[in-house]
Amino acid sequence: MTIKEIVSKQNQWNRMKSQFVLSRILIYFALMFAICSYKITSLNAESAPRKTFEEIKEEIAGYSEIAQQIINYTVYGIQQNRSYDRLALFVDTIGNRFSGSKNLEKAIQYMLKALSEDKQENVHLEPAKIPHWVRGEESAMMLEPKNYKIAILGLGSSIGTSPEGITAEVLVVNSFEELRSRANEAEGKIVVYNQPFISYGETVSYRFDGASEAAKVGAKASLIRSITPFSLYSPHTGWQGYQDNVTQIPTACITIEDAEMLRRMSDRGSKVVINLKMGAKTYPDVDSFNTVAEIIGSKHPEQVVLVSGHLDSWDVGSGAMDDGAGAFVSWEVLSIIRDLRLRPKRTIRLVLWTAEEPGGVGASQYYESHKADLPNFNLVMESDSGTFTPFGLRFTGTNQSRAIMKEIMKLLQPINATALYENGGGTDIDYWINAGVPGAALLVDTSKYFWFHHTDADTMTVQDPVQMKLCAAVWTVVSYVVADMDEILPR
Repeated sequence: MTIKEIVSKQNQWNRMKSQFVLSRILIYFALMFAICSYKITSLNAESAPRKTFEEIKEEIAGYSEIAQQIINYTVYGIQQNRSYDRLALFVDTIGNRFSGSKNLEKAIQYMLKALSEDKQENVHLEPAKIPHWVRGEESAMMLEPKNYKIAILGLGSSIGTSPEGITAEVLVVNSFEELRSRANEAEGKIVVYNQPFISYGETVSYRFDGASEAAKVGAKASLIRSITPFSLYSPHTGWQGYQDNVTQIPTACITIEDAEMLRRMSDRGSKVVINLKMGAKTYPDVDSFNTVAEIIGSKHPEQVVLVSGHLDSWDVGSGAMDDGAGAFVSWEVLSIIRDLRLRPKRTIRLVLWTAEEPGGVGASQYYESHKADLPNFNLVMESDSGTFTPFGLRFTGTNQSRAIMKEIMKLLQPINATALYENGGGTDIDYWINAGVPGAALLVDTSKYFWFHHTDADTMTVQDPVQMKLCAAVWTVVSYVVADMDEILPR
């Protein structure tokens, strides 16, 4: 190659290199411009002044006509008893729906079809692994001082007994403190707790920890007075938890009547002997699903107001009150908004949780799948305290968001459901609330809720169509207004 050719090639290479460097520089500046533009836009969005509280009050007051329209349609309209009728058909068809059961599988498929036929949007299932515990045959027979059959309901996750059962003398105590003070009497006995009902939140610790506390002092089994203020000889079940590194013993609930009888016998100095048989077994976790449907928002479809109830129930009764009713008034929200041809700015998402009763198992897995989207969750709502006469809402959030919610509740003055109390959490939405998302729960008259809770008496007879439609009205007004306001609730 001649020198001239070499120089020509070198010049060509230098031109190519210069063009390459120039293009890289241009790309770099283009990227920097895009990043800066994004940051400026984000900064402007973040620093954009929120409405004053007076402006927000005025905006909310502007929803009074829509709120009245929702109330009129829900309480007095042609579909006023729809949530009750849907629930009755559901529980009469499926029955109870315990975690891991075939009935729960049927219920999920039933709702998937029903929501699709109701022309809801984005109807789908999201997978979860859930516990599978089966109570089996169970009985408790008093052998001394008389022959007497004691009504029991084994507690969830309890181990079973041998086929011949456990035959042992009874030690009756009224509290954990009394059990500890009489620990030297507990070895080899069946501990019976006769604790008084104070409140569900406080007294439920006996159901949850009673077996482990009895095992620590050498007991063979535990029988726990049902967690209820009232009984017509009905035992209540529920989930219990074994403590780590503590011997697992069988455990069940008995009625208030029998717990008090055993206490009286014990106080007289009578020797009480019981034979307890429980066929309870725990199987490997099974596949299940949370059931989802939506009304997709018109302006901010990625932002979500979540309404929910749990689809599973205990394996006694038909799960109408706990929590079929909560699930079905949540479904009613979507149906009402669709019927009235309303379209909020944000998405309203219905989630029917699976496996709430074993401790919010389905909701936990849903949260793990969606927590990356946490900033887009505006409000999470759960109905799981019955659908009796509504008073308003329980709410958890900042002082600013609470003030906004108080204004929204004023829209419910026509049905006298304007109260806003604290502690708006629930087993299935606490994951979001603990991460800072505002949360709400129906505030209803729960004076009779724990009469039926986790018993054979949880049937459609507990439900009242008037009370259900009032709850649906509260749920719909709140979810629609929050989803449609110009700004999200403050964090």
